[in-house]
Amino acid sequence: MLKKVLLPFWLLLISLAAIAQTRELPDFTDLVEKQGAAVVNISTTQTIRGNRVNPFGQQMPFDEDDPAFEMFRRFFPHQQPGVPREQESKSLGSGFIISAEGHILTNAHVVDGADEVLVRLTDKREYKAKVLGTDRRTDIALIKIEASGLPVARLGDPNRLKVGEWVIAIGSPFGFENSVTAGIVSAKGRSLPQESYVPFIQTDAAINPGNSGGPLFNMKGEVVGVNSQIYSRTGGYMGLAFAIPIDVAMEVQSQLKSSGRVSRGRIGVVIQEVTKDLADSFGLSKPAGALVSSVEKGGPADKAGIESGDIIMKFDGKAVGQSSDLPRLVGGTKPGSKSTIQLWRKGSIKDVSVVVGEIADEKATQRTSKRGKSSAPAAANRLGLVLSELSAELKKELKLDHGLVVEDIRNGSARADLRPGDIILGIASKGTQTEVKSIEQFNKLLAQMDKSATLTLLVRRGENQTFVIIKGLGDNK
Repeated sequence: MLKKVLLPFWLLLISLAAIAQTRELPDFTDLVEKQGAAVVNISTTQTIRGNRVNPFGQQMPFDEDDPAFEMFRRFFPHQQPGVPREQESKSLGSGFIISAEGHILTNAHVVDGADEVLVRLTDKREYKAKVLGTDRRTDIALIKIEASGLPVARLGDPNRLKVGEWVIAIGSPFGFENSVTAGIVSAKGRSLPQESYVPFIQTDAAINPGNSGGPLFNMKGEVVGVNSQIYSRTGGYMGLAFAIPIDVAMEVQSQLKSSGRVSRGRIGVVIQEVTKDLADSFGLSKPAGALVSSVEKGGPADKAGIESGDIIMKFDGKAVGQSSDLPRLVGGTKPGSKSTIQLWRKGSIKDVSVVVGEIADEKATQRTSKRGKSSAPAAANRLGLVLSELSAELKKELKLDHGLVVEDIRNGSARADLRPGDIILGIASKGTQTEVKSIEQFNKLLAQMDKSATLTLLVRRGENQTFVIIKGLGDNK
């Protein structure tokens, strides 16, 4: 009798749980209805002058009129013989209205270089837009159409976003206007290669070419990000999309609106991530901060007394948890202002004051690295490295007074972090750094170390300096 009573009871509980779970699934209809009108389609026309590279040889996977070509236009904007010297290129993107007077936020790569920008609203009205300014470093652009009484997107606070929270994207993937896709926040504060000033929001909402510049909404109907790029091996959506936090985008647009450009702070250092091995080498209890691998001579950091090998722990009282935090903190500081930097140096904390400089306009500079004179390089040392001393000519050219050139690596698999052409400038150990001035001195330092020791080398590579870790020195021969 008891079993007969319990069975229907458990079935009822299961049914109620299923109903409750169904009710928890999000309904985006109201959000899309209220906020979708603020999302616009952006099409651009650009006249290409000169020859353009076709990265796929003679046959492209997409026709240039295909909206998917936007992805390839962004990543392969070069030139090649054999293509007509002048032709028209079209691309599509998205944007959203941030003022009733016609100010629209989108990505810089959507409108960069465009001769004509056309904005289409959801009610099919079309306007020619003026580009008020672009910022490539954050991939944000501000454009303006001559209109009034427009629907405006509500803006939210991305700092209150939680990983796992539902979000939706609205845009024009492959030209399909006002397409809605949903997903969750996969991660926050993502750092991407070559993107130093944006703590990206990662989402698995489907983003494809044409979504660029469109809004990422939270469930309150607030814009929390500007969809910017995807990680893909095919050119299409693979579950990894990245959006620029709206607070970062709005700070950029305010400067673009007032002056047409963005002013950013700089202190003149090259930094790298502090790994567990580097933290141990410099006497830190745990990996944190930004390791200064080189200091620009005469720059703000140099004048403040910051040295290679220092680890920046705080900037103006804000913790630098990882190296990618520092460019954002410094970049957001007004040039000319005085800031306090907390350093870890030789096992202790030190505060220095620095007058923040200003980042100059982007300039593409390249330099061909040259190796040292090696008519008779030394035999391989304990690390399997064949080294040579810097020639007087190379010292003058590179403005160095010491260092050893890596000519060859005999056991390359074990020394993968070093490359032929690297210049070893110093050895760091327990927060102290010793300059490397000769092969004999370097080999003597190696001879004094245990075979299980971890070696930290300061290396010049091209125009930059970096710290390289070598684990296990091998037997002392």
